[in-house]
Amino acid sequence: MTAQDGAPGGDDAPDREDGPAALPAATGPLGWARRQLEYLRFRVLENAALARRGMHSLRNRGLLPTWRIVRGRVFARRLAPHRLELYPGLDPAADLHLPRADAPRASIVVPVHNQLALTLHCLHAIARSGDHAAFEVLLVDDASTDDTPSRLSRVAGLRYFRTPDNLGFIAACNLGAAQARGEVLVFLNNDTIVQPRWLDGLLATFDRFPDTGLAGSKLVYPDGRLQEAGGIVYADGQPANYGRFQDPLDPRFNFVRQADYCSGAALAIPRALFEALDGFDVHFSPAYFEDTDLAMRVRARGLKVRYQPGSVVVHLEGATSGTDPRRGIKAYQASNMLKFRERWQAVLRKVHPAPDLLDLHGLAADLAARHRYRRHVLVMDSYTPTPDRDSGSVRMVELLGLLVGADCGVVFMSQALVHDGRYTSDLQQRGVEVWWRPWIRGLAGWLHRHGGRFDAIVVSRHYVLSPILPMLRALAPEAKIVFDTVDLHFLREDREAERSGDPAARRTAARTRASELSLVRAVDTTWVVSSVEQDLLRELVPGADVRIVSNIHSAGDSPPGFDARRDLVFVGSYRHPPNVDAARWMVTDILPRVREQLPGTELHLVGADATPSVLALANHPGVRFLGHVPELEPLLDRCLASVAPLRFGAGIKGKINQSLARGLPVVATSCAVEGMFLRDGEDVLVADDAQSFANAIVRLARDRALWERLQGAGLDNTRRHFSPDSARNVLLPWLQGLRLRGRVA
Repeated sequence: MTAQDGAPGGDDAPDREDGPAALPAATGPLGWARRQLEYLRFRVLENAALARRGMHSLRNRGLLPTWRIVRGRVFARRLAPHRLELYPGLDPAADLHLPRADAPRASIVVPVHNQLALTLHCLHAIARSGDHAAFEVLLVDDASTDDTPSRLSRVAGLRYFRTPDNLGFIAACNLGAAQARGEVLVFLNNDTIVQPRWLDGLLATFDRFPDTGLAGSKLVYPDGRLQEAGGIVYADGQPANYGRFQDPLDPRFNFVRQADYCSGAALAIPRALFEALDGFDVHFSPAYFEDTDLAMRVRARGLKVRYQPGSVVVHLEGATSGTDPRRGIKAYQASNMLKFRERWQAVLRKVHPAPDLLDLHGLAADLAARHRYRRHVLVMDSYTPTPDRDSGSVRMVELLGLLVGADCGVVFMSQALVHDGRYTSDLQQRGVEVWWRPWIRGLAGWLHRHGGRFDAIVVSRHYVLSPILPMLRALAPEAKIVFDTVDLHFLREDREAERSGDPAARRTAARTRASELSLVRAVDTTWVVSSVEQDLLRELVPGADVRIVSNIHSAGDSPPGFDARRDLVFVGSYRHPPNVDAARWMVTDILPRVREQLPGTELHLVGADATPSVLALANHPGVRFLGHVPELEPLLDRCLASVAPLRFGAGIKGKINQSLARGLPVVATSCAVEGMFLRDGEDVLVADDAQSFANAIVRLARDRALWERLQGAGLDNTRRHFSPDSARNVLLPWLQGLRLRGRVA
């Protein structure tokens, strides 16, 4: 069965709708008319802003680079269909070999009672999953009476255990866990078909989020419908499978999220924690609610329960226990719910949501699935962050991560509302809920449905915020609006216009200045990246709440020393005019002067979206144009110095942060180090004309003591001013000023 991406499942795709039929009935025609007016206003303002940006890009970048940008935004690629691997032609009699690692990271425990064909299918899928993690498979045969003992006891690589009597699901799981050797226990039903790389995805949850105590897979039916995207437990003790029967590609079900519980059909827990908790509680024997109770006990230890969409498992629900709640083992479901409610009633009443039986549009279920987040923040930017391509994206990704780490439910949208492949998937794996077309056709309709959920809305760049600010105020009236400047665009454009003397550039800068200052006056809070910009805005807009949320980098621990290095590196996105100017100046005026004194010195030009004029620089002696380099660290670790010869610009320069954080000394202009707390001769070397710049590079190359002093000071600068802790110290007080939702336990 194939679930087509971009083809949401009919009535179960609640956020495709932008027409009146999609609104709750209570909104009425006035609500619909209000939304349409806001949407029309937004489209007019947005189109005008896009036209201005397009003309600016044509002047600065030329036709071909501008067309590439437009093509990437307007004609965004669609995701490939997600195909389930069900192995329909699998021969159960085929040879089966399972890996048996000497030091497994994971121990997969599969309890079985009869159902040999299902078990063989399950084991074949595990063997073919292609996971990189070392694992072992332990099969606990709970006194099967079919051919299970004779067939499975001979499977190569399988650790097979058999109980003399039928002990039940819980006891079988605990028995298997007691024999496990892996760091992480993974409990897997035998009526499952794991999908490729399911185990790697599940284990990644513990690596990305060290406070995870339990993680569960995305469960889907064989027909491609979603079975469970994490579980909800309501205040009355009733559990619910979030997303049941809906499209598994829906954005709501595709980001790592805190959950109340995860189904025991496919869940992982550190073995040491499982042992400390004495395993699944036999109070719920033989089965049902043991997984829900385990999740509650994990959380009582101060750890989190997380749903992992990157681990997909097909679950043949009911294949082993049936579906009739009045018969067989299924009958224990009702009685065990009473036991569960009695044990946890105080916590359930305090922190769990009440069920909403009239939740016709699924909004109450969406909120219930996210009730563990203390605050909800919507973040919007012009594009999905690409941290391996530009420094602004590094900052945005780190900001989103800090918000997630502060127990915020974080939603991200790019202005183009597209899925940007691995960049979008990376955000989802960081715990960010990302939306894209066709799941959201227009911002107005989506905000009409979801706007009341947000405590804050952060919008980066003036040209993104300007057209939508009235809509945000109207459709998300409780949210505090933050204008994230990224850098003050008008300041950079003013300096560029002053340098070029271009009247059109002066007019552009004036319009940008008016737009940015108007937004500073209109929003609740403005974020800038440097004290220089903060002081300027406080002077121009007295009384405005302006806070510094700068670049965010983690300093390296033991970078290579002086002897292991040579050559120079310049890093920058060539969509950015100051970088194009800097690269030309460096190659034509500075590098030849350096090579006169240091023959053989080479300059590595790094960066995406190079213009023809930048590409032509590779023809100069000593220049190597590398273009986009996804993994920049190895290059930084072998270069002698990073150069930042910027002659105009604004904000904090990520290229400098990135180099200093990696232990690479920097030679830069005064403009480049503006607002970065850097001292000439102590933290960096600063020069503003070509000869002085070249001399500074030569001095650094010949003075080992100076180089080592700058390396240490640069690392210290990163830790003091640009570390995650520095940003957290700004964000946490801001978050504390927002509306606080119910405290969770």
